Amino acid sequence: MAKTYALKAEERERAGKGIARSLRRAGKTPAVIYGDKKEPVKITLNENEINVEYNRGQLFTTLCSLDVAGKEHLVLARDVQLHPVTDVVEHVDFLRVTDKTRLAVDVPVQFINEDKCPSLEQKGTLNVVRFTIELTCRATNIPDFIEVNIEGKEHGDAVKVSDATLPDGAVPVISDRDFTIATLVPPKTAEQEEAEEAAA
Repeated sequence: MAKTYALKAEERERAGKGIARSLRRAGKTPAVIYGDKKEPVKITLNENEINVEYNRGQLFTTLCSLDVAGKEHLVLARDVQLHPVTDVVEHVDFLRVTDKTRLAVDVPVQFINEDKCPSLEQKGTLNVVRFTIELTCRATNIPDFIEVNIEGKEHGDAVKVSDATLPDGAVPVISDRDFTIATLVPPKTAEQEEAEEAAA
């Protein structure tokens, strides 16, 4: 089972913009639980608690054990609406999940063996093309990050998705090619730096 965080929520009967505004004034955030072939459930969350979880940066890849009036729902946040100025969470859509649920999620990449990368040892630069990889995986097996091995990479080499270690049962959403995650760029020559300075 993937790691989870816990929240408490209250069920609400009514919806609409006026209701949502009054809830937010009271320090509550409207949300909804949907999926698993069940009726959607309208709920309210504590504004501070959901904003803390959102600001951790893993809301879309970490399961939530959501207690609604004593009934537990295992859910994953799939959409968040933010205030356009303050970036405070204004609404959350939660998807009910089970150990059979498969879905697409963006998972951050983490590069390993940088100390064994000849290009970096020779003052090269790791030019990251994709900071996340979209995976199809089980909801209960979403990784915190994907390790990408750059051991042995030389100047000009591409780091591909085949260099990544994926969890069991997970596959990239882009499955028709071995796409590039990063490239190793050699350091600029003195002539290149002079030319750039002159152009500037």
